[in-house]
Amino acid sequence: MKTPKLYIGTAGWTYHDWSPSFYPQNQTSSFNWLTFYSQYFNVVEVNATFYKPFSEKAVYNWIKKVEACVDFMFVLKLHYSFTHSKRFSNCDVKAFSSMLDLLKREERLGGVLLQFPYSFECTDVNIKYLGALVNIFEGYDRFVEVRHSSWENKKARKITFCTIDQPDIGRSIQFNPLASNNMAYFRFHGRNEEAWRDSLKNFGKEMSYDEQNIRYNYLYSPGELLEFERKIREIYHQVKKIYVIMNNHPKGDAVANAFEMLSLLKDRGKIEIPQTTIQTYSRLVRIAV
Repeated sequence: MKTPKLYIGTAGWTYHDWSPSFYPQNQTSSFNWLTFYSQYFNVVEVNATFYKPFSEKAVYNWIKKVEACVDFMFVLKLHYSFTHSKRFSNCDVKAFSSMLDLLKREERLGGVLLQFPYSFECTDVNIKYLGALVNIFEGYDRFVEVRHSSWENKKARKITFCTIDQPDIGRSIQFNPLASNNMAYFRFHGRNEEAWRDSLKNFGKEMSYDEQNIRYNYLYSPGELLEFERKIREIYHQVKKIYVIMNNHPKGDAVANAFEMLSLLKDRGKIEIPQTTIQTYSRLVRIAV
């Protein structure tokens, strides 16, 4: 069976707690996190754009930092004003589109991620809203994450619904591989059920960085990753591209699991892994070159 083009990486790259589990502890003045990251992965999901748009200069800087990696792609997470508060202006559309257009011109754009909260259920109103939003960003590959089980088995022609793994709480959507538009997009949030429940209780309250992100504190086991591999391979014949994004970022667990998924989906091949990560996650020795 022909293998689709695989894009495997993490949600974000600017995490201080990834040092020394991924980034070196003693960094020189010329060291750059994104450049280092791009030596090992070929895609990154830009979380920061969920909170603010970036200038053309900043986006050009991202592109420059990965210029040695010809197939490296960026997926931009759509700003929360579109997916959460649902209050946006034409200026907001223009600001976000300008980032997408720049990356697209430079052939560095994987697509745009529309991540909706659990509360975004499959209702007539929300279906209409999603349709309008999808049309606004026509011209880009659009990946849509919904977390409520009411969206299960829904199909669409213009977008690619994400397949997500998350704690099984309430009516959370299940991990059932989806493929459309010759693509599949997988996101892994971890299975820290207790912390996830606590975060729902504290929604809307002021929290520290650690409090906001503890629900993603989870390292997938080798057995769990093998099960994901099996399910992902089931749709190989339906797609030309597969994105696999690890969002269990605290301490660098996302990096370790991304390396493991990369090896599994590359037919269990040996891969380049930095010594910092091998020293932190000793089980990776078996897949390291």
